[in-house]
Amino acid sequence: MSGQFEATVEVDRPVEEVFAYLADGRNDPQFSPRVLKIERIPDTPTAEGTVFRSTVKDAGMKSAREFRITALEAPVKIRWAEVTKNSVTAREGGYDLESLADGRTRVRIFNVLEGHGLGKLLVGLALAAARKDADGFGSRIKAAAEAAISPR
Repeated sequence: MSGQFEATVEVDRPVEEVFAYLADGRNDPQFSPRVLKIERIPDTPTAEGTVFRSTVKDAGMKSAREFRITALEAPVKIRWAEVTKNSVTAREGGYDLESLADGRTRVRIFNVLEGHGLGKLLVGLALAAARKDADGFGSRIKAAAEAAISPR
């Protein structure tokens, strides 16, 4: 079983700057409390093929995760796929960005979750929790990006 969750939020910063902020996955802990630590491999500007290796905590359990950037089209599209095989993984995820009036940016985030082994029984619970928090997750992205990117 697999399924998707998504959220859309408007960030009061220009699309190029929001794209740069989100493309650097090392910023994820600023808006995703489940991410305990993260590193970029190689430690060069994010490009297709870049891997982000993280330690996350879900349901009280720590796990290692690796995501590979599969598409990067500045300043409108970022895609990733999880390459680790935990019980529940993000088969595909991404950000779609759209420039709005007055220097604002609409950001849509999504993840397609799928279960493996025992995770096939757990993916429904993971999806329910992610969908319940989707609006809150979007709000955390907005707050973190606005705090990190200086207004003009």
